[in-house]
Amino acid sequence: MAAKPAIGFIGVGFMGHGMAKNILQKGFPLTVLGHRNRAPVDALVKAGASEAKTGAELAAKCDIIFICVTGSPQIEAVVRGPDGLKAGARKGLIIADCSTADPVSTLSLAAELAPMGVHFIDAPLGGTPAQAEVGKLSTMIGAPQEIFERIKPVCEAWAAKVDHIGKVGDGHKMKLINNFLSLGYGAIYAEALTLAQKSGLSPKVFDSVLRGSRMDCGFYQTFMKYVLERDREAHKFTIANAAKDTRYLAALADAEGVANPVGSAVKNAYAAALAAGKGAEFVPMLSDFVAAGAGVKLG
Repeated sequence: MAAKPAIGFIGVGFMGHGMAKNILQKGFPLTVLGHRNRAPVDALVKAGASEAKTGAELAAKCDIIFICVTGSPQIEAVVRGPDGLKAGARKGLIIADCSTADPVSTLSLAAELAPMGVHFIDAPLGGTPAQAEVGKLSTMIGAPQEIFERIKPVCEAWAAKVDHIGKVGDGHKMKLINNFLSLGYGAIYAEALTLAQKSGLSPKVFDSVLRGSRMDCGFYQTFMKYVLERDREAHKFTIANAAKDTRYLAALADAEGVANPVGSAVKNAYAAALAAGKGAEFVPMLSDFVAAGAGVKLG
């Protein structure tokens, strides 16, 4: 039986920690990049992972590396920075970007690394940190077929649904469209809940009608778990990340020459909350911000 590929992981935060944990539990040799937030790194090392001090060191010892960071500036720094992945990369290395990124940046990095025989592909995520912990995420992968076949068994360690949707860059395009839908729901829920409360209809009444109807979905349930129960852990995706993703969507629409008025409205909802200092709060908490603007409280 062929030895399992050596896996590297950069970004063991809300999503990345669960992904890395499942890679390790499925028997893949794992090395993680050290970070100032020591708790998730130390937990993985205690479970059997190794730790690299630099991206160059990680690239030199791994066959496949997953990146799960905030956005394109951070991804570019991880690849191109001093002692970054590019500095230690060798022919045949696959770098899979699981972040939500600007497709223009993705294609630029892929073109830059290709002459080295290094494959930079996109494998953005669907799901929540809770799903990451139990290996039930989804991923939409943009990659050549042969590279997809190499990476698929590793992705299946942390994803219940692995879709090969096309060429490099297509994964990030689809992810932005996916997030437009989900974050759009979040903005609509926040405004609808505010209007309901202002009209004398509590979140509990609102939920009694929506839950179990055709408008119910997993996103609705985690959003409303915060609204109804004040559970801050229900949907751990920050408003800052939401604002970033909607900016990337606007750039994609501009690049394709597509009018995106609803996307602009969604972007502005998160941009307003971000400007008000709410960036570190999670998406369901947008409902509190919108409600406060109308002079009501939901909780």
